[in-house]
Amino acid sequence: MKPEQIVREFFEKVRSGNNPDYSNQLMAEQVLAHQIVSEEEQIVLRTPKDYAEHVREMIEAYGDFLIEIQELLVDGNKVYVRWKQTGTHVGEIDGYKPTGLPVIEMASAVYRIENEKISEYWIQIDRSGIQKQLECNKNIKGS
Repeated sequence: MKPEQIVREFFEKVRSGNNPDYSNQLMAEQVLAHQIVSEEEQIVLRTPKDYAEHVREMIEAYGDFLIEIQELLVDGNKVYVRWKQTGTHVGEIDGYKPTGLPVIEMASAVYRIENEKISEYWIQIDRSGIQKQLECNKNIKGS
């Protein structure tokens, strides 16, 4: 499979929450995840099992969310994806009690493919935007 096909399938099956355990088909045994949090890079070692659990945690927090790929670019074995994830605040998130209101995540990542599997990625999520929505939702609900 080509890098673009691998990443599209990853989003359609795994990242979407439709089949988190399919991560073992699309991810290497160990994946380096470079995450930007408050302008500070953190590197996390993920396994397909860890990633599937991460997706399940998102489902607990955001319910059956929708994910829309807004841009996808390929350069050799690297694939850039920008997406919009829309869910409902159904579980506790960062100390915020569920409100039942919508939460939108805007994010992007570059995935590196090696031996037809995701082996590394660099991800940036608009965490400040999520925080503002949670605070606003809290005020609306009076929680």
